[in-house]
Amino acid sequence: MTNVATELASVDGKVSPTAEATIPLRDDGLYRGDGAFEVIRLYGGRPFALADHLDRLERSTAAIQLEFDRAALEGEIEALLAEAGEVDGQLRLIVTRGGRRIAATEPLPPHAETLRLATVTYCPSVILNGVKSLSYAANMQATRLARARGADEAVLVQPDGTVLEPPTSAIFWVSPQGALHTPALEAGVLESITRDRLVQALHVKEGAWPVADLRAAQEAFLASTTREIQAVAAIDGTELSEAPGPRTREAQEAFAATLGREL
Repeated sequence: MTNVATELASVDGKVSPTAEATIPLRDDGLYRGDGAFEVIRLYGGRPFALADHLDRLERSTAAIQLEFDRAALEGEIEALLAEAGEVDGQLRLIVTRGGRRIAATEPLPPHAETLRLATVTYCPSVILNGVKSLSYAANMQATRLARARGADEAVLVQPDGTVLEPPTSAIFWVSPQGALHTPALEAGVLESITRDRLVQALHVKEGAWPVADLRAAQEAFLASTTREIQAVAAIDGTELSEAPGPRTREAQEAFAATLGREL
């Protein structure tokens, strides 16, 4: 296996180094963030849960009334990965309102073993619930607000105090009673594919949890495509003594077993 040395991009089937790839400027995907995307982990050039990601991309585009040719994109992904080789990294897929199909290989962002969280009040847009749209400015601003408070990442919390999710991951925590909690999809969180695998593998209670439950957590971790399972060391300044703790290790082992089966 190799790292992503040269980032490659496919734009409507034309493969080139990412630095040389172009799209027409007049595209509402760029002008208005009108489009949808997915990010998929590459293990030795093999995309994890590709069909699930494409299914979710179809759900996102359907929700914003944007059509794209899935069969064409699948063929373009295959050609791109054949040229990229056995790389470890990630694959970004983008569909824009201007009609562009984009697939690009990227290096993985760095993730430390643990991170610190800060809650940020956020009011989600109901019409975009469950949609991985290109309009991620609010998510990125939430992360910046959390970092200004000395944390590494935000946890989005509704004005009524209901916990949602971090901007680019799902969150799990061990409640004071010892149960493993995560927000339910009905609360308005993204249908994360890594989250789905953990819910299937572990005994998890899904619900609409108040922020007080999260702040009283004995242990917590994040789950996402790029980070897999990452332990939480502090929430709103309260240190978690076990980071990574036994339930985090259990989740890491369960996800590793899932990767072994599916890859």
